[in-house]
Amino acid sequence: MYHRYMPLPRFSRLPEAKRAAILTVAARHFATDGPETASYNAILAEAGISKASAYQYFDSRADLLEAVLHEVAGDLLGVLGVWRPSRDAADFAEQWRAGATRLAEALRGDEVLLALAPHCLARGVSGEGPRVWMTALIADGQRIGVVRDDLDTGLLIDVSLAVLTEIDRWALAELAAGREPDPDAAYALLDSLWRKGA
Repeated sequence: MYHRYMPLPRFSRLPEAKRAAILTVAARHFATDGPETASYNAILAEAGISKASAYQYFDSRADLLEAVLHEVAGDLLGVLGVWRPSRDAADFAEQWRAGATRLAEALRGDEVLLALAPHCLARGVSGEGPRVWMTALIADGQRIGVVRDDLDTGLLIDVSLAVLTEIDRWALAELAAGREPDPDAAYALLDSLWRKGA
């Protein structure tokens, strides 16, 4: 059975600045040395935490990694923003492009985000955020007639999220290789799924 690692309650009671400082140090180590190989002792030493204190905040190194990845996923969802109602099909497509562009710019400008984002995808730590965003997008698209309404909505959301996850993997690989992912190509793929009769 899969165990969802999380910080202990005492960590959430730390001052926000202290929590952020610990997670920032840990994120840099996990990004530089890899989530599986970064030294827990080195992270604690740089963060100024004794091992005894650390066990009051995290049961294990895996808990700390999970906390870092949740923070990264939250940051990326914040960059993406809330899906707002579109005026028309052109506005719908532009809102997609704008979100994809913001994410690409944020990832290009932050080596830690870029290094850890693939691990967020692999571990599925984003919670309900992506589903909430996709649900709003699908409902908006159906309202203005650019997303099909002849399929079960839950199924359409699930399939769209699965395709989007693969698009995200591709985009992250492109960025890591120094290339620019084309948001129009990604949109065209999803549009082919969303159009009735596709």
